[in-house]
Amino acid sequence: MVIFLQFYHGYFLTINLQVPTCSHASQLPHQSSLTSGTTGRTFQNLQLDTVQNRNRAGKTLCSAEACIKPLTAIESHSHVDEDKVGVLLLNLGGPDTLNDVQPFLYNLFADPDIIRLPRLFRFLQRPLARLISTLRAPKSKEGYASIGGGSPLRKITDEQADALKLALEAKKVAANVYVAMRYWHPFTEEAVQQIKRDNIKKLVVLPLYPQYSISTTGSSVRVLQNLFRDDNALSRLPVAIIQSWYQRGGYVKSMADLIEKELQTFGSPEEVMIFFSAHGVPVSYVRDAGDPYKDQMEDCIYLIMQELKARGINNDHKLAYQSRVGPVQWLKPYTDEVLVELGKSGVKSLLAVPVSFVSEHIETLEEIDMEYKELALESGVENWGRVPALGCTSMFITDLADAVIEALPSAEAMTTSTSASGSTSVNQNTVGYAIKMILGSFLAFIVLLVFPAFKSQNV
Repeated sequence: MVIFLQFYHGYFLTINLQVPTCSHASQLPHQSSLTSGTTGRTFQNLQLDTVQNRNRAGKTLCSAEACIKPLTAIESHSHVDEDKVGVLLLNLGGPDTLNDVQPFLYNLFADPDIIRLPRLFRFLQRPLARLISTLRAPKSKEGYASIGGGSPLRKITDEQADALKLALEAKKVAANVYVAMRYWHPFTEEAVQQIKRDNIKKLVVLPLYPQYSISTTGSSVRVLQNLFRDDNALSRLPVAIIQSWYQRGGYVKSMADLIEKELQTFGSPEEVMIFFSAHGVPVSYVRDAGDPYKDQMEDCIYLIMQELKARGINNDHKLAYQSRVGPVQWLKPYTDEVLVELGKSGVKSLLAVPVSFVSEHIETLEEIDMEYKELALESGVENWGRVPALGCTSMFITDLADAVIEALPSAEAMTTSTSASGSTSVNQNTVGYAIKMILGSFLAFIVLLVFPAFKSQNV
């Protein structure tokens, strides 16, 4: 038996227990009807666009409509004139207070898309999540305490939702905008129930991740698939999912605007290295699961740099991936290693650009602003700057509104068919369950003894 432990951009742990014919479907204990995880190819229920060729300079950036692929659909029974439109924003979520850190971590590690266990070892999931979240909570609390005592992600996402609603109203589209967090309140289930209560007739799902990854957009969409599949009314609701939108002109120009503005704060703007830092994913996600994240990220950087060059900005740039932890290989180059190399090679001015984040949170406020800044200055960089996250930037929000409007005609009802295998029922025998929990806790403890570094990682 081989155990691989993988973390996903500072948050996510994946454990692959390699045994013949493995499966790992499970559920988060605090959230009902959550999606089952999958192994191997993970896009069987989603259609992804081929990434634009980065050599096609000058081509018109594709609209969101070209990037929208609804799930398996059946005939829609709604009418345009009678539509009551809803927009569902998907995001990761974060602890609101320090007391929320441990249960937030538990939800992360209890996700079958994050801790990927074969069916034989599925009973390890909850005990392992409980143990790891308990041991990691003190270190994580230090990180959140350093940025004010909690994640600002919910507040910022709520502000983005309000701004998007106003932008849609300005375009004569009345819509209710909802926020669905993957691992903390308001959970996806809460948002979906409110959508039902509001009697929404057509829904656009808008992940707040510019680039698609199976561990961000993919994970959240799988939750929605199960929720809609298990509800007769929701399964008939026309839905359009905007899978990625990094190619949109509004996003690209908004990013270029922020970079151009921050460059002007340096004494010699033309000498500044533009340093794009994206959250990382394990190489196995790309190599084995077909995750398009790496290709989309490289395409995204190409488009932003082309926009900057069109404005006469020809600075050197570099892309690296942050937040790697655990003993497996992640996408390279690594942010911390590149910062050291740049400093030692004589780069004196550096502008950090958090390209995969549209909201400030612990990875921008603590990891980039504190850890990476300190490392860069220690390595020889003298002038440090950081581009803020897009937040509620006007052009950005307006472009998201356009993406929603373009998506509406493609909305179709999700299929009412259930999964082929269905959910495996949990053994409700009290004694048997207790034995599994005890054994699972013991094995989880052994894992942490083998890999003690997990206890000290910050999330």
